Order: sequence, then C-alpha cells, then structure tokens
Amino acid sequence: MKIKAIVHPAEEGGYWAEVPALPGCFTDGETMEEVIANLQDAIQGWLEVANTRQQMEPNDQMVEIAV
Repeated sequence: MKIKAIVHPAEEGGYWAEVPALPGCFTDGETMEEVIANLQDAIQGWLEVANTRQQMEPNDQMVEIAV
C-alpha cells in the first residue's frame, strides 16, 4: 500500500509530516530519513487503531481489501 504524506520544514529545525488521508496522523524527525521512518510507524499505528475502533453490528460482515 502506498499513502502520500506531506513533509514540512519545522521552524525549530528538522521536519514535521502529515498524512492528509488519515486525519490526525502527524509525526516529526530531525532528518528526512528519520521523518520517513517515523511516518511508517505513525501510519501503521493509525491503521491498527482504526481497525480496532470499528463496532460491528450482528448482520455486518468483515472483508479485507488489498490496495
């Protein structure tokens, strides 16, 4: 899966990043390499939490879609 993120220079140095497709998914890092690694962790964590928050009704069905 590929998800786009926007990386911004931070005022105090380093970078901060946001993932527009995942509201509230933000991270930062001192270097571009660090912010990218942190983005991977932040995205994975966001998706794990989102998957556990869904409440299913008795007649609902769960399906997994690969993108």
